[in-house]
Amino acid sequence: QVQLVESGGGLVQAGESLRLSCAASGRTISSYFMGWFRQAPGKEREFVAAISWRGGSTSYAYSVKGRFTISPDNAKNTVYLQMNSLKPEDTAVYYCAASRRSVVLGPIDYWGQGTQVTVSS
Repeated sequence: QVQLVESGGGLVQAGESLRLSCAASGRTISSYFMGWFRQAPGKEREFVAAISWRGGSTSYAYSVKGRFTISPDNAKNTVYLQMNSLKPEDTAVYYCAASRRSVVLGPIDYWGQGTQVTVSS
């Protein structure tokens, strides 16, 4: 069993930064690919970023590339999403995800509970 707990969301102004954290627990967590998704009101959940625990390969949605950075801390079993130059359109609930196969292609095996990010203009 894998548990994912997100933190770090909040209310910021456009242009500011936030760092989200996803603390992962579970005996086999190192065998999963990790990532972030987001869901804005009235919209479907969308992929944001993905990484392996070894940190060698990352993927980003076009809308966040160059502004967001995903990174792992293997010692803490935590994955971070550093979000810079935030825009009002980044407002959403952000979810941490774990997949044995691929975060980008799925299926997602585990989801966190989500953390709200609100960016004011």
